[in-house]
Amino acid sequence: MTDEDAPSTVADQLPDDLAEVFPAFAGIDDPDLRTSVRDAYALALAETDWTDLAAVPWLPDEQARLGLPDETNVEHVNDVTALATALTDALTDRRPDLGIDRDLVVAGALVHDISKLYEFAPGEGGDAVTTDYYDLLGHPYVGVHVCEAAGLPVALSHVVLSHTGRTTVEPATPEAVVVKRADEVAAAAIRAQALEDLRDA
Repeated sequence: MTDEDAPSTVADQLPDDLAEVFPAFAGIDDPDLRTSVRDAYALALAETDWTDLAAVPWLPDEQARLGLPDETNVEHVNDVTALATALTDALTDRRPDLGIDRDLVVAGALVHDISKLYEFAPGEGGDAVTTDYYDLLGHPYVGVHVCEAAGLPVALSHVVLSHTGRTTVEPATPEAVVVKRADEVAAAAIRAQALEDLRDA
C-alpha cells in the first residue's frame, strides 16, 4: 500500500502548518524541535477522540464553576506562549548571560497542556467529559508520555511536569520557571473574567 492509498487518520486533522493554530510555532528556530512539537500534537490527536484542537476545553469543571463555557485550551496555550515569550525576551535583554533558550520556552509553552487532549474527551452535545487520565493520573503526567514519544528533549518533559502544582516536581531551569509563571498569569486572566477578587479563585 502506498502512502496515497493509506486510510486517513485523525491526525490528518492537524494542519500542515501548526502555526495556523499556534502562531508562535513559527518562531521555533530549530527545525527538529519544530517537527517534534508538531509530532506531539499529531500523536495526541491520533491517540484520543479529538478531531479539532480548537474544540479542546481549557478546564471544564473550572469553566462550569466560573460560568465561562467558551474557554479553550488553544486560546490558553496561545496566551501562555505569548506571555512566556515576552518574559524570555525581557530577561534576555536584561540578563543576556542567563542564556535562556527561547526555542525551549516556546516549545514548552506550546506543549505544557497537551495532556488535556487525554484528560478530557468530546461528550454528547459538545460538552467535554473527564477521562481516567484526569481522574486517576491527573494533570500533567500523560503529557510527559507524549513528549517522550514524540522525541522531544527531556528538558521539555520537565517543563510539562513542573508547570503545575498537581505534581511535586518544581522547575529546575529558567525555561521551566518562565512557562510556569506564564501559565499562572494566563489562568488568572481567565478567572479574572468571572471574579472580582482573584483570592476567591
